[in-house]
Amino acid sequence: MATQKSKTRTRKLPLKQRYSLLTRDLDWEPSYVERDELFPYTSYEGIKIHDWNGWEDPFRLTVDAYYKYQAEKDKRLYAVLDGFAQGQGHLSLSDASYLNALKIFIQGVTPLEYAAHRHFAFLARYLEGPAPRFASLCQSVDELRHCQTQIHTISNYNKYYGGFHSWTTQKDRVWYLSVPKSFFDDAMTAGPFEFLIAISFSFEYLLTNLLFVPFMSGASFNGDLPTMSFGFSAQSDESRHMTLGLEAIKFLLEQDEGNVPIIQEWIDKWFWRAYRVAALVAAMMDYMLPREVTSWKEAFELYFEDQMLGGLFPDLEFYGITPPKHVDLAISEKEHLSHQAYKILHNFSFAAAFTTQTPTAEKMEWLSSAYPESFDEYYRPTWEKHARIEADGGRSFVEGLPQLCQVCQIPMAFTEPDDPTRLSLRHSEYQGETFHTCSDGCQWIFEREPEKYIQAWLPVHQIYQGNCGGPSVPEVLEWYGLQEGDNGEYKGSPDARAWAEWHGEPATAQAKES
Repeated sequence: MATQKSKTRTRKLPLKQRYSLLTRDLDWEPSYVERDELFPYTSYEGIKIHDWNGWEDPFRLTVDAYYKYQAEKDKRLYAVLDGFAQGQGHLSLSDASYLNALKIFIQGVTPLEYAAHRHFAFLARYLEGPAPRFASLCQSVDELRHCQTQIHTISNYNKYYGGFHSWTTQKDRVWYLSVPKSFFDDAMTAGPFEFLIAISFSFEYLLTNLLFVPFMSGASFNGDLPTMSFGFSAQSDESRHMTLGLEAIKFLLEQDEGNVPIIQEWIDKWFWRAYRVAALVAAMMDYMLPREVTSWKEAFELYFEDQMLGGLFPDLEFYGITPPKHVDLAISEKEHLSHQAYKILHNFSFAAAFTTQTPTAEKMEWLSSAYPESFDEYYRPTWEKHARIEADGGRSFVEGLPQLCQVCQIPMAFTEPDDPTRLSLRHSEYQGETFHTCSDGCQWIFEREPEKYIQAWLPVHQIYQGNCGGPSVPEVLEWYGLQEGDNGEYKGSPDARAWAEWHGEPATAQAKES
């Protein structure tokens, strides 16, 4: 009898076979509607797919295993959050000014996680192959989890510090947040395959390590264990997304030789779009972390030049793919990007949902050592001038409205790649109008699809058109949802005063606007 029972016992299937049952074997051919009506978005971009079963998910994660794995990570994260809150962790940060980087994170990055959740859910419905649909479903859930854990983690600081209260409103309105928002809106209004190249490959594969590895290490080094925990919790998902992004591009390239030039143009475009968004990350890493871990330049060289240009693209040469079109410009800017991006934020922080400050003497020494070829010659003199003005009780803001790039939407304050003393400005004509871009990369993107980018929602243009609460600065700031102390100079701000009081330090003199 025992022998018969063992023979009839259900055999546990190998993971590969279980994954196949959960994906390909749940697919069917429609009988009551034409296939083109069921999947209307997979042909108009020109991409040819001959065998949807050619998609291989290297992880073969089942729904059951996925939720158990994520639940374990959430348990560990929420244990850290509870311990941090009970231990008055908000007092053990390196300095309250660190939280300005976290404000940009929740205003600019967390909404992108939610947008990614929405669009991967769209792909889970509309991609034709069952395996890529399942992979998109898992990534959609990942992105929603990231959004939720980021909100829960950062909400602890909202009890003690200003500036965290209205980010859901500000993400759609405030000028610098149109940079990440327009990037993602651009991707979501493209076709499904271009979205995969834009987000899964160009953003998640090429550049995500620049955000989730050095910045999260910086969070830990500045005493922010909750942010470090959610960052590294998300990074394990991001590593899976990176692998899926690589699988996606190889799948598309292997399906048809005619796909290669289309994908190459998408890589050229979306590398530069994602790189321009990363300018905000560069400023955060170099100027907004009181205790530095690594510079933007070091991280760019390690995670992009060494790992991507030196490791990935030689492999893609087999398919006929070359490095992105304007990658040389990005490399030439690594000595300057963070300095110029933070100067923009510093100049216009009177209209931002965070505060800025002139680098301290100690910070300038670190910047000088991290950027020996540029900082002392081009950027230190400006910051020392700011320091002298502030020593006399002043503070400099640029209270005019900046001209924005028509593509990346960053104020036009970047310089020429071969001359850091000359502003970079490009002009393009379309339908009798002149449009301005900040670089060769953005100009190329504009002239490739001018009909799309002339519709850009540019914050400065919207203010001039009267769509932002009114013509005066106070009216616009009220429309942004800013409260007193959210913006402007850090020294003398409510956060700085509270920090000094909690730590028994002498209060810093209130800075004056000049």
